[in-house]
Amino acid sequence: MRKPGSARSRQKRSADAVAAGLALLALTAAVAPEDTVVGDAIPSSLTGAAGDPVRGREIVVDRRLGACLLCHTGPFPEEKFQGTLAPDLAGAGSRWSEGQLRLRLVDPTRLNPDTIMPAYYRVEGLTRVGLAWRGKPILTTEQIEDVIAFLLTLRD
Repeated sequence: MRKPGSARSRQKRSADAVAAGLALLALTAAVAPEDTVVGDAIPSSLTGAAGDPVRGREIVVDRRLGACLLCHTGPFPEEKFQGTLAPDLAGAGSRWSEGQLRLRLVDPTRLNPDTIMPAYYRVEGLTRVGLAWRGKPILTTEQIEDVIAFLLTLRD
């Protein structure tokens, strides 16, 4: 058994710290809005891949995960009590580009500082965030790309 202060133990802790730091750096670099916003959009995928529209629809209608229907209405006849505080999602793929939708999900305050829409990925500089959500994004980068893929299908 190794002693806690042994050279091997210190090397392991150092390697773990470096790995954690690199993971955090990669996460930050992937969606740092100041680096990725072009005009009114984030043109590049947060994951480097297209999302899945089927999974995206599931997120949009899931009131516990995306919570989109608390404020938005859309072409979801099976869903009762859709919101009316925000734009109708019907036709979202015709009104906004992929990059515009991405910025609206990642950090809508970049477009409207007074918006009531939550930042689904940005975690810094937010106010009135519940304890369970502090420092954590609401959706993962994959989930954001899935929602975008779905919204782009809404063209009517």
